[in-house]
Amino acid sequence: MDYKLELVALPVTDVDRAKAFYTERVGFNADYDESPTDQIRFVQLTPPGSACSIAIGKGLVDTEPGGAAVLQMVVSSAADAHAELAGRGVEVSDVQEFPWGKFVFFSDPDGNRWALQEVPPRP
Repeated sequence: MDYKLELVALPVTDVDRAKAFYTERVGFNADYDESPTDQIRFVQLTPPGSACSIAIGKGLVDTEPGGAAVLQMVVSSAADAHAELAGRGVEVSDVQEFPWGKFVFFSDPDGNRWALQEVPPRP
């Protein structure tokens, strides 16, 4: 049996602001944006090359905005990810090196935190 994580819901205060941040600044693809009722808006965004998407919207989660645990993506180069995000206007940390990889960190406008990891070569 395979278990594939394909969607993670993030709590946000302003759906349009969050959508613009993730698509225009971070570079996610906007896959879906629908409001089937006045109480629900579902926006699906996917990082380039990822099989897992995030969902933001209205009526999706009851967690406080910014209350998502740290989300992590793997990148081929932490330095390149840093340069790309900084060039798009994202406030991103300097590259930090740990025994388990190089990382850069950023938060969305609501404070949901992200880590980008460059995995070290494995023997």
